[in-house]
Amino acid sequence: MGMDKNTVIGFILIGILLIGMFIINSRSNQAFLTEKKRIEDSIAATKPKVDSLAVLKDSLVTDSIKKIQSQLPASFISDTSKKELFDTLENNLIKVVFTNKGGQPKTVQLKNFKTFDGQPIYTVTGNFNKLSYPINAGHNTTIQTGDVGFLPGKVITNPDKSQTLSFVLKDSTGKEVIHQYTLKPDSYVVDFNIVLKGADKLVTNNTINLLWQTETPEAEKDIKYERQQTHICYLKDGSYDFEYLGNGSDKEFNKPVDWLAVKQQFFIAALTAKNKFQHAFVKWVVPHDTVQHIIAQTTANCSIALQGGANADIPLQLYYGPSDYNVLSKLDNKMENIVPYGSGVFAFVKYINRHFLLPAFDFLRKNIASMGMVVFLLTLLIRLITSPILYKSYLSGAKMKALKPEIDRLKEKFGDDKQAFSMEQMKLWKSAGVNPLGGCLPALLQIPIFMSLYYFFQSNISLRGQSFLWAKDLAAYDSIAQLPFSIPFYGDHVSLFTITATLTSLIISIYSMSTMQDNSNPVMKYMPYIFPVLLLGVFNNLPSALTWYYTVSNTITLILQIVIQKYIINHEKILAQIAENRKKPVKQSKFQERLQAMQESNKKLQELKKKNNK
Repeated sequence: MGMDKNTVIGFILIGILLIGMFIINSRSNQAFLTEKKRIEDSIAATKPKVDSLAVLKDSLVTDSIKKIQSQLPASFISDTSKKELFDTLENNLIKVVFTNKGGQPKTVQLKNFKTFDGQPIYTVTGNFNKLSYPINAGHNTTIQTGDVGFLPGKVITNPDKSQTLSFVLKDSTGKEVIHQYTLKPDSYVVDFNIVLKGADKLVTNNTINLLWQTETPEAEKDIKYERQQTHICYLKDGSYDFEYLGNGSDKEFNKPVDWLAVKQQFFIAALTAKNKFQHAFVKWVVPHDTVQHIIAQTTANCSIALQGGANADIPLQLYYGPSDYNVLSKLDNKMENIVPYGSGVFAFVKYINRHFLLPAFDFLRKNIASMGMVVFLLTLLIRLITSPILYKSYLSGAKMKALKPEIDRLKEKFGDDKQAFSMEQMKLWKSAGVNPLGGCLPALLQIPIFMSLYYFFQSNISLRGQSFLWAKDLAAYDSIAQLPFSIPFYGDHVSLFTITATLTSLIISIYSMSTMQDNSNPVMKYMPYIFPVLLLGVFNNLPSALTWYYTVSNTITLILQIVIQKYIINHEKILAQIAENRKKPVKQSKFQERLQAMQESNKKLQELKKKNNK
């Protein structure tokens, strides 16, 4: 039995929506960034030229003052030795090295993960990373804590096997600044408490202005794609949202913010304030020099209101870990929303991913060693669940094909009078018990499944580093050949899973067109071939788990289509059912009655116009 036009239109709409979503995800911010740059360039062109030599002199003077201030202990007793001292907090998941300069993290290593080329993964590294805030050091004098050498303490192991490390900065009058860090076993969270004794004298307006700088190093083999998947995330006023990385930008928050985070493709660096940030301003920069292998550099200035009078305790948390829904959901601070299991118009599919696909995927991967076979079995499960939808679509096509001879006679009878033909066609479908949208709607209902899997396979960290057949990493594109040049809309490599996904999609289109009851329309005849060809360019840079899924899904769909049409749908039974439906009284809904009334009214108007024209 063949496919009707509505079925084909349904699949075409799926293709258009999928391709549109792919393009929107990769280029959604480009128009905004281009316009923003144009405006900035226009403003810059109107500004007077700056004396670069004077600026350089001012900069040197400023740097000298900062350097002197950073070396001045003022009334504080600090570590006067010029040697930087380090201490370490470590569990089975992360290793955090602290420096006494600023009493802050120096490096953070994720122990159970490697970069694409087998190197250790650091979420904090380099000189750009900083945790600092100004404190009063004397009359009209402030110093940045990040520039002062704290007195280091010893690592203490607590009864619950957590580890605590404290850094102290104090003066002779009793004022004291303490940075206390605690790392629990099996945790990616570092509790960070700032204790201020004499807070009313140490800070102004009972507020500290915390500076958080973090640098995001490259971890995956495609830095361009990794940047597309990198977001600046936040929980503002109890509501989660994010910004695309783009080419760099900034954002100001005038409402309370629970936490700020930089999420690259699979890893996160986040800062949480248990008492919330009252105000925050975040700016992120994307280095153009890819040799440095830096995804982004992010600077956040956050205001925190102190509580406790003369002595204040500021509870913060630092998260350095994977973008893993199972891990983040245990933090109980809505940080699991960072995992992009659905966004935009398809935000609702995140519930399918969280409550169906992820549990099924986790069950399979715990019992099956090969991640490629896990994807295969998950695909098989999904296709079996959706097979009733596929069956209804093909059954509708078979009914439409059975009515085709009568439809053809109506076309001959009414000729160019399309309105009269449409009315009679609707009556024919109604009397035969055929739903004209029966082929289209089931196909459209599959869109949430397509989109949920699109997000799922791009965001699931369990696929990272897992090999299957020729694919070395299911979380990245597979490549069987590297091209000496880049082809627009395709890339500089050949992905074999993309080719198999495209070929199987093309075979389905050819088979569907060969069994379609009406393929005389040249647009309908060639449209189904366009989508598979577009897949070649769209899928080439996507994770191989996704293209492997589409290969398996297309193969199963083709097999189900052949089986349903050749061995399950009975043409004679369909004709008998249509004949039986015609014996039943036709009941119309109010909408159908109004629609028929409108058609009849339009028909009368057309007839009246024809009489007037004669």
